[in-house]
Amino acid sequence: MEEEKEAVMVTPGEVLGRSSDVKAGRGAYAAPHNNTVYASLTGFRRTIPPPPDSPDKRPTVEVTGHKAHGPVPQPGSIVIVRVTKVMARSASADIMCVGSKCVREKFTGIIRQQDVRATEIDKVDMHLSFHPGDIVKALVLSLGDARAYFLSTAKNELGVVSAESIAGATMVPVSWTEMQCPVTGQIEQRKVAKAAS
Repeated sequence: MEEEKEAVMVTPGEVLGRSSDVKAGRGAYAAPHNNTVYASLTGFRRTIPPPPDSPDKRPTVEVTGHKAHGPVPQPGSIVIVRVTKVMARSASADIMCVGSKCVREKFTGIIRQQDVRATEIDKVDMHLSFHPGDIVKALVLSLGDARAYFLSTAKNELGVVSAESIAGATMVPVSWTEMQCPVTGQIEQRKVAKAAS
């Protein structure tokens, strides 16, 4: 399209258009709840006109990376994250891997209180579920409001997969909700991921 000769830089969560006007291409996705197309990575926005014989007259909008593409979290992706901050109603985390591939740019995730586990949601204590530095396996629910992905650990196989004790040792899971320091024997509370058997 002629009007987009200037390369426009966009970042994850930036609105690229309405689903009724444009189709989501690479590096973009359509959110069904509000019919909006968002960027899913940092890069340059490009609009590609539809093929002349296409019945769908919407142009495709895509985001092409300004650097080598690593994997990008998408709703439904399983990710490995490192918890950075724990608050009363949510925990923030840096996404390190999507599936088995390490990311090459910074993606932030948020685990909300209602997404920690599937049962007794109102009794979840974030500080007894996660600590800063914990390595957590989570599911990407959606791209949230503050350019951070909403994550869930509300399945048995999701949750803390590795954590250090106060003594600095890697703890061993002893139940769904507890991990033990092999050095001191001290038990700490966590939302533990069930190991694949």
